[in-house]
Amino acid sequence: MHKDKDTTMGGVEKAFLTTHWSLIEDVGGSDDDKNTALIELLLKKYWKPVYCYVRRRGHPNEEAKDLTQGFFQEVVLRRNLIGQADRTKGRFRSFLLTALNHYLINVHHQQAAKRHIPKAKLVGMSMDELSELPQAVTTLTPEDSFTYAWVSTLLEEVLAELKAAYEQADRGLHWQIFRDRTLRPIMEGHDAPSLESVCRTYGVSDTAKASNMILTVKRRFQTLIRQHLRDLVMSDREAEEELQEISRFLPNLVQDGG
Repeated sequence: MHKDKDTTMGGVEKAFLTTHWSLIEDVGGSDDDKNTALIELLLKKYWKPVYCYVRRRGHPNEEAKDLTQGFFQEVVLRRNLIGQADRTKGRFRSFLLTALNHYLINVHHQQAAKRHIPKAKLVGMSMDELSELPQAVTTLTPEDSFTYAWVSTLLEEVLAELKAAYEQADRGLHWQIFRDRTLRPIMEGHDAPSLESVCRTYGVSDTAKASNMILTVKRRFQTLIRQHLRDLVMSDREAEEELQEISRFLPNLVQDGG
């Protein structure tokens, strides 16, 4: 899963202050400032999957950006799509994708989308730096590209939290070895360096110690991603189903093993 400087969301600025479904259900209260902040967080989480899906449906870059903004402004915000979400009826992203398909059916050309966008009122949707579709999704189906972009955004959040936890615990070496030996090869699509070379780089006494450090971080990662997924769904069973979905794209990182 390659990071693209033109498509990155700029990293994780902050974690959600509440669980994902609680966040959705909080939108629509009497506190306008809180509503705006909550909606901005949701937009940051979902605009890239929406954009990737629209691109893979055959729309060129500028038109896809217009359609993405039009969908969030016209459907998500103006028609209060979030207020219609029901956690008992399945995944929010599936609900969002269904609404997106309905929107695309009703929008026949780029100008129709543009007329629906009051630019001054749109929150959290700066797409100025977005210029190309991420290379990793160019061969995927529209549905898989949506899921891939969603997984990518979730992964950014989990990895930022994981790195911070190890650095704050003064165990940064664990993170660095895990990053170099496991994470970067998976994310960048190249062969992993040998344990011996990693040990030489970081002055670790033996490969068994380095291997144990990697396994410790990997297990912590798996715990964190399960926690994040549990906030998105209603049950542990659904969380495991989501984990299997992620495993389609990151089998060597999400699945158990060394």
